Amino acid sequence: MSTTKKMLAITASATLMLGLAACSSEREETPASTGTGSAAAADAMIGIAMPTRSLERWNNDGTHLETLLKDAGYQTSLQYADNKVEEQIKQIENMVNQGAKILVVAAIDGEALAPALDAAAAAGIDVIAYDRLINGTDAIDYYATFDNEKVGNLQGEFIVEQLGLEGTDETFNLEPFAGSPDDNNARFFFKGAWDVLSPYVEDGTLVVPSGKAPETLDDWKVIGIQGWESAKAQAEMDNRLNSFYTGDEKVDVVLSPNDSLALGIESSLEAANYTPGEDWPLVTGQDADQANVQNMLADKQAMTVWKDTRTLGDQVAKMVDQMLKGEEVEVNDTETYDNGKKVVPSYLLPPQVVTKDTVEELLVKSEFYSASDLGL
Repeated sequence: MSTTKKMLAITASATLMLGLAACSSEREETPASTGTGSAAAADAMIGIAMPTRSLERWNNDGTHLETLLKDAGYQTSLQYADNKVEEQIKQIENMVNQGAKILVVAAIDGEALAPALDAAAAAGIDVIAYDRLINGTDAIDYYATFDNEKVGNLQGEFIVEQLGLEGTDETFNLEPFAGSPDDNNARFFFKGAWDVLSPYVEDGTLVVPSGKAPETLDDWKVIGIQGWESAKAQAEMDNRLNSFYTGDEKVDVVLSPNDSLALGIESSLEAANYTPGEDWPLVTGQDADQANVQNMLADKQAMTVWKDTRTLGDQVAKMVDQMLKGEEVEVNDTETYDNGKKVVPSYLLPPQVVTKDTVEELLVKSEFYSASDLGL
């Protein structure tokens, strides 16, 4: 953890402990999970901490989960932190002081929240890590996410299949990207894809002209794009194209771990005069964001890995209800997610590949989007 993150975390922890000292003993005597039925719903407030409004998926996630919990009779406090760690710490502090019974946290930084959540747990507040694992604390009761390594597997397998890499004598130019270095999920996404693709890099079937192919999995952060920002991905792709593709060489495939980075990469390709349907590279993605689905329909993106976040919200709302009613909480993985302090009981949901040809079948028929949303 950087010095700045440590200072933020220590400051937040101290502030929380001062604010909670007067009431922690009372809350310890009446833990959050003792209520049942409508009585529990009547006075239970659930804090929902989301990272940012700047990505479409987090707006959808927050709104969906809040609606489910309100419909079940719970009070909620939904906060977005504009991708600022210190802001998310303050928001968690406020939720605790408001008397939250459970915190649902999609962390901006998987390391910096540990002291703040330790303080919350000391006050008898349960914590669910939402989609992103929070490391370095045993205050996390449960984790709900998609099978993140599988997301990367699907991207890598799609590239292998579409380019016909198995047994070919051809070579293809690959430019790999990874997600935000402070997001624990980014490592799983990259590992899943690199496990599939690295043998083809090693045997020369996939060539990386920029040289930005991590030597080992542990080096994945060297190609990570901080904050999952489209603009930063665009700048990085601009740099690679301008520095390493100055002659007749063309990019054949770009491993983009999510749709936000894919948008920036696609803008860079467009500025470099790549033409959809002719010399446009195969570009991967994740999240099925509306702009990216429209780009798939326009032949600017080959695929996206769809994580129907409605199902994640459904599962988390169910877990919240089970926790407050003192019921057994449903999980399906008790081995994979070690956060450095404990193996966190987790519920993993399956991701799914969407291509231009399956947009209507998968996204429209399921009402994730309407046909008019996508210009169909």
